[in-house]
Amino acid sequence: MKQTILFLFLLTATFVNAQTMHKAYLEYVEKYADIAIEQQKLHKIPASIKLAQGLLESAAGCGELARESNNHFGIKCGNWTGEKAYADDDSKNECFRKYKSVRDSYEDHSMFLVSRQRYAALFDLDPTDYKGWAHGLKAAGYATDPNYAHKLIKLIDDYDLHKYDIGRVPDKRIADSPSNRATYTWGSASATSLKGHQLYRNNGVKCVFSEVGDTYASIANEFDIKESKLLKYNDLISGKELEPGTVVYISKKKKRASKEFETHTVQTGESMYRIAQKYAIRLQALYDLNSIPYNKGAEVGKVLKLR
Repeated sequence: MKQTILFLFLLTATFVNAQTMHKAYLEYVEKYADIAIEQQKLHKIPASIKLAQGLLESAAGCGELARESNNHFGIKCGNWTGEKAYADDDSKNECFRKYKSVRDSYEDHSMFLVSRQRYAALFDLDPTDYKGWAHGLKAAGYATDPNYAHKLIKLIDDYDLHKYDIGRVPDKRIADSPSNRATYTWGSASATSLKGHQLYRNNGVKCVFSEVGDTYASIANEFDIKESKLLKYNDLISGKELEPGTVVYISKKKKRASKEFETHTVQTGESMYRIAQKYAIRLQALYDLNSIPYNKGAEVGKVLKLR
């Protein structure tokens, strides 16, 4: 499958500096949501998953393969008998399917999943279980990116796409939030590092998501930050094992969450540290905001102030 990094690189030849991926994402969702909903009704694939994969695989319809071949899901030829296009991916000059319309791409993507045994277990899931679908697609080998599931889930959550799965309309305040406008902007603020970690912003704070084999030391070295400083950014005294998909902040977190998040209700299994990382708030600031002793943990059901 086409990798996001390649698509973002291709975008630099297409857009002027003022263009943001965020705007492109909003326009993509508005343009293709009806087709995604239609496909959910026909094939029981969550509309949110369709849109998130389309956004990711096609760079919101701006990638070369999408623009020239209407291929929005990076599907290669295989036993394809239709028109073909060629592009470099895992190898040079690989064969990709070419479609007459984007709708044809969406339908073929559905049939691609429906007709292959390795994806069969996904259709036992509830069509509203987008997280199960995201992890299932990664486990079944749809993409080689170790953070593929996380990226799909982040897109769905950031743009409130799961509302489509239940017949509702996404909240535009969530989709067009200041944090999304800051996060999904290509250019110096969201360029990829030489190693390939993609930079994101949460609450305006720069961060990456760890990949297989990463350590705090390796990430610190990659971004030319002292490991001790990186650990401090993440409210840690010493390094610990990094599971793939862990958020790692590479700049100082803030004392307050972004404006759209006023409170958080503590769920089972959550810790004060986990909540602080989720909203990019300094751990001590979270304790101080709620007048909680530093030696006390998170209390399930308690409503925490985030601002």
